[in-house]
Amino acid sequence: MSTPGQEVPGPADFALALVHLYVGGGRAPDPPADPFYDRPAACFVTLKKHGQLRGCIGTLEPAEPSLGREIERNAYSSAMRDPRFPPVDADEVDALTCSVDVLGASEPCSPADLDPQVWGVIVESGFRRGVLLPALEGVDTVEHQVSIALQKAGISPEQGYDVRRFRVTRYRQGDPAAELDAGPDGPVCD
Repeated sequence: MSTPGQEVPGPADFALALVHLYVGGGRAPDPPADPFYDRPAACFVTLKKHGQLRGCIGTLEPAEPSLGREIERNAYSSAMRDPRFPPVDADEVDALTCSVDVLGASEPCSPADLDPQVWGVIVESGFRRGVLLPALEGVDTVEHQVSIALQKAGISPEQGYDVRRFRVTRYRQGDPAAELDAGPDGPVCD
């Protein structure tokens, strides 16, 4: 999707361009030729329409050989396969905005180790698993963050469950395809 001498699109711009192609019946081109897109990494692609969630699908571990392919997979799924919404159609695609969260590795923790502005959370009990990204509007406490993840998983708060946390680097439209310093307080680009 880029040629030598051409600026490499950022992850959110790349994902939104893919959504436009998918809605128009097109196929994904090769990812941009850039080391940023060549490495394996898990990600979430979030679509919003007029500020409201319109699709959000992602992976906790890489499912594709490269971040570029991971973004392609999750952009398609966010636009066409999110079970909470009908597929995006041509009449609404121009109203969409996009962000891409690139995930770091998860690690076991206790709720006391969480900060909903910095850490994403995974709760697990048996085969049930719920995930919530960090830095979400209206999610200001650990209790609220864990409660939402438990509800998404269908796990009762009284049940035993394991907690894992992960960091993300959030890329919005216009952000470059570059590693951003997450620093001690979370991603620069959020």
